[in-house]
Amino acid sequence: MPTMHPDAAAVLKAGKEAGKQPYEAGTPAQARAGYAAGRAATLPALVEVAQCLDLSAPGKGGPIPMRLYRAAGTSADAVLPCFLYFHGGGWMLGDLDTHDALCRQLAQACRACVIAVDYRLAPEHPYPAAIEDGAAALSHIVREAERLRIDPSRIAVGGDSAGGNIAAVLALMGRDGDLPATVFQLLIYPVIDLSMSTDSYRRVTVDSGVSLTDATMRFFIDHYAPDAADRQHWHASPIRAATLKDAPPALVLTCANDPLCDEGREYARRLDQAGVPVTELHLNDQIHGFITMGGVVGSVGPILDFAGAMLRDRWRICAQGLDAQPSTAASILPNNPSA
Repeated sequence: MPTMHPDAAAVLKAGKEAGKQPYEAGTPAQARAGYAAGRAATLPALVEVAQCLDLSAPGKGGPIPMRLYRAAGTSADAVLPCFLYFHGGGWMLGDLDTHDALCRQLAQACRACVIAVDYRLAPEHPYPAAIEDGAAALSHIVREAERLRIDPSRIAVGGDSAGGNIAAVLALMGRDGDLPATVFQLLIYPVIDLSMSTDSYRRVTVDSGVSLTDATMRFFIDHYAPDAADRQHWHASPIRAATLKDAPPALVLTCANDPLCDEGREYARRLDQAGVPVTELHLNDQIHGFITMGGVVGSVGPILDFAGAMLRDRWRICAQGLDAQPSTAASILPNNPSA
């Protein structure tokens, strides 16, 4: 079994002592309540930002709630790069509030604008609802870039876990011209393959003592994509895309104590083989979900600072025209404006 960071071990110990039950032991509603309570217990102090504004985008299922953050120290009139963020939670849990502290930290780390998206959740809204909402949010932000004071030629996507899945799919859709092109993808222990067939699924089981196990992922995936045939489509399992060539540059973070570990590392390897600039950050002592635990896991801050630096560097490269990334708003509009 991989080693365990002492802060992560303390989190797991506290959960065990509190009698925390696995998400799959209850109903989706009970899982959501437990998830929200768990986040509240590990959150860092809220970081002050220059602006925090709730807004929405039109979507197939109705308005999609979003929250915009502009980093402290940025001018109100400045046109900033934008990082579109999708929260984790197995496509079933989480919302703007569970990831509010994280998005504030990210805004400060990348010194730009972060927009969080509150996509529809399963089981009420199974696949492809989350992808549809992500696509609609991205397209809306590009259309409204001038009003939002963001640079549509420097939009990145990212997310943790299920949110990383959504971000990876949108990045490939943008590459294919079905959505506005994005210039970077930050994938934090992402779900990449819904087949649940990698070795880490066999390593990280209920006996491992961690909060996300093979059984928990099956609970999530069975609710998100109940039709097994849907799991084969790359819009659900991006690793099944025919090629990753010309995908946006990426930072892929993985943890050893996580059933999603191997698929994330394999995705980074495939990006590398396809000639995509990729940085893989593998933590052999961390657990799934740690990135939202900045109040009790000391390494979260430095890792977010690193991620922010990666985003800033990519935006600098784009601004200076040092690579082939799109440089005008017109060039990043989708071939299918209704996507």
